[in-house]
Amino acid sequence: ADTRKNFEMLRGRIHRMESLINGILQYSRAGRVKSENVPIDVNAFVKDIIQNLSPPENFKITVDEHLPVIQSEKIAIDQVFSNFISNAIKYNSNPDPIINVFYEDLGTMHKFGVADNGPGIAPEFFEKVFVIFQTLQARDVIESTGVGLAIVKKIVEEKGGQVWLESELNKGTTFFFTLPKL
Repeated sequence: ADTRKNFEMLRGRIHRMESLINGILQYSRAGRVKSENVPIDVNAFVKDIIQNLSPPENFKITVDEHLPVIQSEKIAIDQVFSNFISNAIKYNSNPDPIINVFYEDLGTMHKFGVADNGPGIAPEFFEKVFVIFQTLQARDVIESTGVGLAIVKKIVEEKGGQVWLESELNKGTTFFFTLPKL
């Protein structure tokens, strides 16, 4: 029984190492592989991402109907929205989970937000969440490589935008990012 338990633990650690290596590869590729900027209907794009993520039935997810059409690389925009939305699903333990994707026109910039009513993040961790390999929960509690938000930050900043969050413990988190209009 002990040997079986040790092998299962070893197998889990091997999978975690494989995930970390894949995360390093994704991070190193982020922004390096360029593809053509194309028009993206962000409204339809985000709805497709949500459908592909298959959130549990109890999640109420709203998407602002006024999300714009932007010029950008599809893969990069997919990574940004997929990371924010999947994290909002993964880390939300609220019995009535809510996620809201919204937009604000800042003139020369697009400003997007993904808000949730999850557990929130303490202010001392606002910057830490964007650092590669940093996670707020033990990897034995929730499996995470700590690479996703580092990739998001790298992509957004390389495109001339900014990424940040606002949060209050037990009241949820909103991740924001801006992209210049092309």
